Amino acid sequence: MLEPAFHFLIEYDGNRIGFTEVSGLAQEIRTIDYREGVTPDDSTSKIPVMQKYSTITCKRGFASGNEFFDWISAVHLSKIERRNLLISLLDEEQEPVMVWKVISAFPIKVEAAGLNSHGNDVAIEAVTLAHEGIQVQN
Repeated sequence: MLEPAFHFLIEYDGNRIGFTEVSGLAQEIRTIDYREGVTPDDSTSKIPVMQKYSTITCKRGFASGNEFFDWISAVHLSKIERRNLLISLLDEEQEPVMVWKVISAFPIKVEAAGLNSHGNDVAIEAVTLAHEGIQVQN
């Protein structure tokens, strides 16, 4: 059975945070082209060398407080408050169907909502996170 993508939860250090959108749960393996001098044809082989992880962007309706601005303000050259996050896709009974563990995440961008006196949209804030890997747990 296919699960809807609109029911999810983010947790860190026992805290639960609601977001309206999470994107960037991706990883890829970089490759290099390699050709030995004795290869009879003019082709190369692909060799895997390093994993690369996308940044993760989380968006939510603006809530009072400035938790994300405080977090990014604490980032200095050698001192970074890293957090392990759990992003859980939930079924109708609130049980996790898939869980992504994001390792050593820290903010690299916090964006406040755009303000428009003629609009009637909800104010959305966003935080972009760098990290050191994703582990899929299910």
